Amino acid sequence: MLSGEYSHTLDAKKRLILPAKLREELGNEIVLTKNVDKCVSIYPRQAWLAFCEKLDALPDTETRVVKRFLYSAAFETTIDAQNRLVIPPNLCEFASLNKNVRVVGVGNRAEIWDEAAWNETVSAVNVNDVIAVMEKLGL
Repeated sequence: MLSGEYSHTLDAKKRLILPAKLREELGNEIVLTKNVDKCVSIYPRQAWLAFCEKLDALPDTETRVVKRFLYSAAFETTIDAQNRLVIPPNLCEFASLNKNVRVVGVGNRAEIWDEAAWNETVSAVNVNDVIAVMEKLGL
């Protein structure tokens, strides 16, 4: 399970050194794509393929917009010998990634956020919404 929050910086070539804990969980083959929350999702390749299989099993009339959004931006890559990954320009632009970023683990994937956008998102969390979900889970 991917978890934790890490502050990092992108270099001039839009490379990111992944935190060691997340690297272990993600493996070497990963897929980057857009996230509806204006960040970049990082999936372990196998988790991405499992997700695609579920999405592709649904009727195209229900999923074509989702497929265009996710598949057109999907970028398969590997982590280099220096434990870095390159974030493609289209994904950097989509998520407004410049220099300071937050990398967060969110279960089956990690996310890369612009630091200011992450801080804004976290400060906007309604604790009552969190409590409601936890109650549904019996926690």
